[in-house]
Amino acid sequence: MITVALIGNPNVGKTELFNRLTGLKQHVGNWPGVTVEKKTGKCTYKGEALEIVDLPGTYSLTTHAIDELIARDYIVKENPDVVVDIVDGTNLERNLYLTLLLLELEANVLVALNQWDIVKERGIDIEVDKLSELLGVPIVTTVAPTGDGVEKLKEVVVKAAKGKEKRRKVVLGYGDDIEALIKKVENEISKDTSLSSKYPLRWLAIKVLEKDDEVLKMIEDSPYRDKIMEMVR
Repeated sequence: MITVALIGNPNVGKTELFNRLTGLKQHVGNWPGVTVEKKTGKCTYKGEALEIVDLPGTYSLTTHAIDELIARDYIVKENPDVVVDIVDGTNLERNLYLTLLLLELEANVLVALNQWDIVKERGIDIEVDKLSELLGVPIVTTVAPTGDGVEKLKEVVVKAAKGKEKRRKVVLGYGDDIEALIKKVENEISKDTSLSSKYPLRWLAIKVLEKDDEVLKMIEDSPYRDKIMEMVR
């Protein structure tokens, strides 16, 4: 079973795409410990079974809102095989911020460039191949209301899950001074195998420097906590 997480900003067509992928094979419940709705569903592609998890709509992956925390926790702790980031093609600048955060999290991302019909109607020129190259992830154009591109999306999901999609690692730079500090924190965290074996080191280091509450809780019991926190003060 290939586990696929759908994520995206609110109002990008995520629910429509989820419905197109799963049809009537859906289950609705709540995320553990909260009243936020959790939707899961299933579909197949050429004999491959896919479990689709519809994450809450979110603009970011901080811990300031419950929806953001649920989405991030699922990706970090459950480690889905593929994360499909649904992007509104008519509003790339705002939507790609979440894409960059997912890349920083080192998730196995592919982009569903949705509302492609409106993109074409408005004469918006998006060089999909170039954008895919810049982000280092596969991109599939979709039209959620009609289902256009959904079969292609399934195909690319399966390929991505099996490591058959070309991708390159994209590292977001923060300038020499910050990068040097990130490296120091990263090196210290790497000594704690209980952390370094579970989470991306660079992401942890950045979140420690941002004083992210949830990540600070993760390092609370680390034998290297004091040395790590000395670099943050």
